Amino acid sequence: MRRSVLCATLFLVAATSLIRAQTPAPKRNLLDRVLHPFGSSEKIPNYDNPKLNGLQLSIDLPDEPIKLAEVRQLPVTVRLTNVGKRAVELSFPTEQRIEILLHDSSGRIVTRWSENRAFSSTPGMVLINPDEHLEYAETIATRELSPGRVFTVEVTMPAYPELDVKRKAIAAP
Repeated sequence: MRRSVLCATLFLVAATSLIRAQTPAPKRNLLDRVLHPFGSSEKIPNYDNPKLNGLQLSIDLPDEPIKLAEVRQLPVTVRLTNVGKRAVELSFPTEQRIEILLHDSSGRIVTRWSENRAFSSTPGMVLINPDEHLEYAETIATRELSPGRVFTVEVTMPAYPELDVKRKAIAAP
């Protein structure tokens, strides 16, 4: 009897963990509250501008090392996620939403994504509901990078300079 109760409990915990891993931000049910009484360990970001609280900016790059001989344009995926409990409205003065900067190993900006792009001056607005995200898939030129050196990809939102993230990677020959 004890073994069957123990097995059922372990199965329930494993199933809850599996479901939790497959869903980005599940609603907390009774079992989840019992197993995790203090909530998620993920900290909700806070900014000086309270309007931005709950937003997380992240960068996805290809697997390292980046082979410069094969890659002339580095694919960069930018994700802005609302992990907060309320919708966030962002206003933009132009069509430009993001800026991607490529820094060499000394920290000098070698490529600016927006440099050869034209953005209309049409203002825009974006609404991100809780547990939703925006995703921008772009590329940036790698011609100024040196093989065997570390470089940094920095993403900002020009209308909201507080939303800034950097990620380092290494360039292979």
